[in-house]
This record gives sequence, structure tokens and C-alpha cells, in this order.
Amino acid sequence: MVLAKSVELRVGRWLEKITRTVAYGGGFVLALIALVTVASIIGRFFLFAGLGPIKGDYEIVEMGSAIAIFAFMPFAQFKRGHVVVDIFTSRLSERFQTFLGFAGDSLIALASGVLVWRFWLGLGEKIPYGSDIFRSALSMGYKPFFVETTYELSVPIWIPYALAFIGAALFFVVSLFTMWRSLNWTLEGREYQP
Repeated sequence: MVLAKSVELRVGRWLEKITRTVAYGGGFVLALIALVTVASIIGRFFLFAGLGPIKGDYEIVEMGSAIAIFAFMPFAQFKRGHVVVDIFTSRLSERFQTFLGFAGDSLIALASGVLVWRFWLGLGEKIPYGSDIFRSALSMGYKPFFVETTYELSVPIWIPYALAFIGAALFFVVSLFTMWRSLNWTLEGREYQP
């Protein structure tokens, strides 16, 4: 007895495409961060020639890293690419390992749900838009008095926060899917699939 196996396979194919694309986007952002860092270091080296560091390079790296990390998390969860310590579990039966995989996926789904919930509340404190009725309906809290920006570049904080939130929300959706997939593996009695 499994739970909607054909639907699970179709949803899995779509989620794999989406998470892979988002992860490629995170890789692109990470590559841009590396280029900014290299250009800034070269600029510092050639101060005598009139060059200098890129203004706000630390802010760019900080914002880009947050966006990239949350872009990678959904694909890592989909592929079960998180760190696994299997010193003790490798000696257990395949069926019990599959059950432990389901338990682990359930805990990750719970943790990602808490993460996305808290992220949403934090995002509500950063976004200065929307009427009080709209913000109340979405549980965004009160509108901030001023737009919080970064120090050097004056980038509104809510922009990278919202981009990272998209990755966190996708991570939660993928965590729910992997919990469903693990439950089906457990009910089928299939071997553990790392």
C-alpha cells in the first residue's frame, strides 16, 4: 500500500527540474560573488595605479551568499545530499534504514517549516509596502517606519531577504515531498536510497 505513487513520480519530476534550475541560479550567484571578490582584491593590490576595492564588496558577498545557500538547499534535500553519519546505521537492516530515512525526512520537514515560518515573519518586518489589512491577512506584522538598507550600497534589505525566502519556501515544499517519498519507500519495503 503506497500513497498515490504515480502522482508522487510526476511531482518528483517537476520538483527535480525546478530545484535543479534554482540550484544553477545559486551557482551563478556564487560565481558572481567570486568574480566580485577577485576584482576587489585585484583593485586593492593596484591602489598605486588608481584602482581600488569594489564599493560594498562585503555587502555583495553577504547578500549573495545568503541567496545562494537557500538556492542550494531544495536540490540537496531532493537528492538527499545532506550530511549523513552512517557509522551505526550501515549495520542495520535495509528496511530499518528506510524507516530512519523517513524519520530524518520528517524532522527536516518540521525544521524547514519552522524556518520558513520565522523567515516569513522576519520578511514582514523588512517589507515597507502593503496596507495594514493586507499585511494583517498575511501575518506580516506592522509596516516598518523606514526602509532598512545596507550601509554602503543602500540596497533595501528586503530584496535579498525575499530572494532567500523563495529558496526557503521551496526547501519546505521539497521537504514535504521527500517525506512523502520516504513514506512510500517505507510502505513498499524498498531498500534505502541515499
